[in-house]
Amino acid sequence: MNNLEAYKMDGLGNDFIIFDNRKKSIFLTKNQIIKISDRNNIGCDQVIFIDQDKNHDAFLKFYNSDGGEISACGNGSRCAAYFLMKENNQKKISLKTNAGILLGKLNDKNLVSINIGQPNFEWNKIPLIKKMNNKNLEIKINSIDGKEIKGGFSLSVGNPHVVFFVEDLNKFDLEKIGPKIESHSYFPEKCNVSLASVKNKKHVKVKVWERGAGLTKACGTAACAIAVSGSILQFNERCVDIEFSEGLLNIDWKKDNNIYMTGKVSGIEKIEVSI
Repeated sequence: MNNLEAYKMDGLGNDFIIFDNRKKSIFLTKNQIIKISDRNNIGCDQVIFIDQDKNHDAFLKFYNSDGGEISACGNGSRCAAYFLMKENNQKKISLKTNAGILLGKLNDKNLVSINIGQPNFEWNKIPLIKKMNNKNLEIKINSIDGKEIKGGFSLSVGNPHVVFFVEDLNKFDLEKIGPKIESHSYFPEKCNVSLASVKNKKHVKVKVWERGAGLTKACGTAACAIAVSGSILQFNERCVDIEFSEGLLNIDWKKDNNIYMTGKVSGIEKIEVSI
């Protein structure tokens, strides 16, 4: 059995195990990632690998707790950005991911902003199975008291999302709804599923079922998807606070079409992982 050096961090409870491949290259199989991510073991929503990059501060790879690789992870990117900025005592950073280049900034002691990039609404880029009205896919979901609603705003923020706006989050069982919608036939690469309840134009409460990870305490790209879709539907302003169970992410969809995410991250805990 090997003991590997790693780091544990979280952004609003959305937690990660980070391996620094710049020092010593580590390769984990899908089954090893699943084992590490298991809450009966160490447990995390995603596993992150930090690799060297010639033109940027680092290259990030993300894996969900089901072992599948994903292109984008907003809170994970903020945590990795904080890790690297603290290491080098810098306030700005450039990170390469499979979804594009992310520019990060350390605003305060543990307040990190990152430019997630631009949303994509093209059906084949989200992707959807065919061309349809992405602002309302007319997918049916039911409340716990049997009330049916139809909706679903779909877009990509480096990964596929669908957002349902509801009056009361507590009237919907996302643990039942999430896996059904994640694997809906409309989404060939599956999708992240969010329920959003608009409190006012500057404040939206949310719950998220994350593709390949399940119910999560927070999801950065979902926060971006909610803010953008809500803005287009005129439910909220382009700059809005998205509230998760353990705190707020501020999302600012700028006029240049770039999405900026700002929120707190945890401290850095050094751990040993046995595989």
